[in-house]
Amino acid sequence: MTADRNAGKSIESLFPHFITQKDLPILVSSNDAIFSDVDAVLCCLPHGTTQEIIKALPKGLKIVDLSADFRLRDTSEYEEWYGQPHRAPDLQEEAIYGLTEIFREEIKNARLVANPGCYPTSIQLPLVPLIKSKLIEYKNIIIDSKSGASGAGRGAKVANLYTELTEGIMSYGVTRHRHVPEIEQGLSHAAHSKVTVSFTPHLMPMSRGMQSTIYVEMAPGVTAEDLYQQLKVSYEDEEFVKLLEKGVVPRTHDVRGSNYCYMNVFPDRISGRAIIISVIDNLVKGASGQALQNLNIMMGFPENTGLGYLPLFP
Repeated sequence: MTADRNAGKSIESLFPHFITQKDLPILVSSNDAIFSDVDAVLCCLPHGTTQEIIKALPKGLKIVDLSADFRLRDTSEYEEWYGQPHRAPDLQEEAIYGLTEIFREEIKNARLVANPGCYPTSIQLPLVPLIKSKLIEYKNIIIDSKSGASGAGRGAKVANLYTELTEGIMSYGVTRHRHVPEIEQGLSHAAHSKVTVSFTPHLMPMSRGMQSTIYVEMAPGVTAEDLYQQLKVSYEDEEFVKLLEKGVVPRTHDVRGSNYCYMNVFPDRISGRAIIISVIDNLVKGASGQALQNLNIMMGFPENTGLGYLPLFP
């Protein structure tokens, strides 16, 4: 376990909920870590810092990167949205995008997996099968997403103070959120054609959880029932993606603390349109849970190893 600013400290001193777990390693600086002693690395560093570090790691390591540094296949697009040039373009060509249920076969043989962002996970899981099956139009996709405050990390920020966040809702990153190119990249890959979306995220006064409400225009002759049946077929054998019974509205409470994604489809009052609702825990399926799911696949372990937790309710 590495943590440069907190090197030398115990994990439980930073995360007291680990106090009951014995024999956890003392945190060390990444410069002092002996990477020849490990088989795999999970990188959880800020955007823009991972590229140089991963370049310097031994070539035989399996790596899952939770930052955005290897998510965008086009390095010029990375520079446009993240404000700095990509420092490891050769590694970018090697990286596999880790949306597990969609790219499982590619992940099996990968050395470097770019773990998806939380919003893109909640959005692509329902939309990719519908786009691949040509059941929805590629235009006029409107996405309204809401996240708990933990999506912004643990750093002290004025916008995340209790008095700033509680009893209110705040939109942010309007038209320029950094997850936009990642979302459009995934949908365009599924469509074999350029797909653009209207995406607005909102910060909610809750610690964790994420909901994406997606408004789509169906292809001619297609009904909301067709969308439902396609998602049912796509995910009926998946452990962590669940299509709910017809009419049941997904709730963030019902996936809290778990690696599950719940979704459902509803016919819109406007003819020819449908509404899709998808919920995840932004810290688990939207981050560390999906990272572990990917690592399990890369290492040949059962995919659900370490992930068999029921959602925490209430």
